[in-house]
Amino acid sequence: MIITSNKNWKVGELAKITGLTIRTLRYYDQIGLFSPSGYSDSGYRLYHEADISKLQQILALKDLGLSLEEIKSILADEQYNPIDVISLQIDRLKQNISAEQILLKELQNALRIMKMEQPLTVENFTRLLRMMKKSHENYFAERQARMERPF
Repeated sequence: MIITSNKNWKVGELAKITGLTIRTLRYYDQIGLFSPSGYSDSGYRLYHEADISKLQQILALKDLGLSLEEIKSILADEQYNPIDVISLQIDRLKQNISAEQILLKELQNALRIMKMEQPLTVENFTRLLRMMKKSHENYFAERQARMERPF
């Protein structure tokens, strides 16, 4: 999205050109993440080109899986370094991969035991269920963090 004019956009117009909802833009303003450069005489939010550039940064960071609080903190930091953001995301992915590899080994072990027609011990079964639950919780937490949070 490249915009080259000195026009001001109201929140509804900005929503249309960015694909975000008005509710999301208002929420971003409410939490101090993305506020308009000005207001019209009648109180409408007005956004300028610089605002759209900042919004593009926010959306890019969000696409990396960062939470809105993390994005707010990053953008508030005058020493913001994109390398740090990417490094953070790499570390998160490594942690997720490691957790998934552990779960995979446990599932393979359970399958091997079951194929040999041996019963799973209560301890093995409980550990497996606990790991699966944690994996699902992590998965849904990551998905939720990536979704827009208009409220």
